[in-house]
Amino acid sequence: MTYAWLDAPATAVADTARQLLGWLAVANGVTIRLTETEAYAGLGGDPASHAHRGRTPRNAVMFGPAGHLYLYRIYGLHTCANVTCGPAGEPAAVLLRAGQVVGGADVARSRRPAAKRDIDLASGPARLVEALGLPLTAYGTSVVDGTGPLTLHPPTEPVPDERVVAGPRVGVTAAHDLAWRFSIAGDPTVSAYRRHVPRSGRKDLGGMS
Repeated sequence: MTYAWLDAPATAVADTARQLLGWLAVANGVTIRLTETEAYAGLGGDPASHAHRGRTPRNAVMFGPAGHLYLYRIYGLHTCANVTCGPAGEPAAVLLRAGQVVGGADVARSRRPAAKRDIDLASGPARLVEALGLPLTAYGTSVVDGTGPLTLHPPTEPVPDERVVAGPRVGVTAAHDLAWRFSIAGDPTVSAYRRHVPRSGRKDLGGMS
C-alpha cells in the first residue's frame, strides 16, 4: 500500500502528524479513529526526540523506513505507539496520542476496565495501546501492509483544516513549546495538556512521552 506520507521527508513529520488525524488504527479486534497525534523529528534539531543523539538499539526502527511501529515503555509502566516517518537514515516518528473507539468497543472495554466512559477508552497514548492490545513484540512491524498486528487505514474524508488544532507537545521538558501536537477541535477523546514534571526517584526517559 502506498500513501503520500510514506514518501515524505523526515523534515515533514509535523505535516504527517496532522495528516494522520482521522485515520483508522485497526488491531486485535478494535478500530480507533485517531483524534490526536504528536510529531518528533530526529535530525538533531528536536531534543525531545528519542533519536536526537543518534541511533541506539531502542530507537533503531526510527531510522527507517517509514510506516513501521516504534513501541517503547515509559517509567517501565506504560507502552506508547509511534509510526515511523521519513526515508531510511532520516529518523522521525508520529506518536499516536489519542482516539475514538469506533469498532470493537466491547473488546476495548475488556482491556480497559478502569475506563468509566467510552470516550476514555483511548484518550491518551498508553490507553490507546491498551485498547488496541498491542504488545511490545510488535516493535518494528509494518502498519501499512497488513503483516503486523496494527494497520492504518485512511479516512473516507480527511479532517478539514478548520477542525485541526496545533499546540505544544505533552509531557516533554525539551522543546515543549513547539506546536507539534495536533488534535481534532472539540473532540472529547483528546487528552488533557500538561507540562512535564519529572517523577521523583525514577529515571526520566524524556521525549515522546
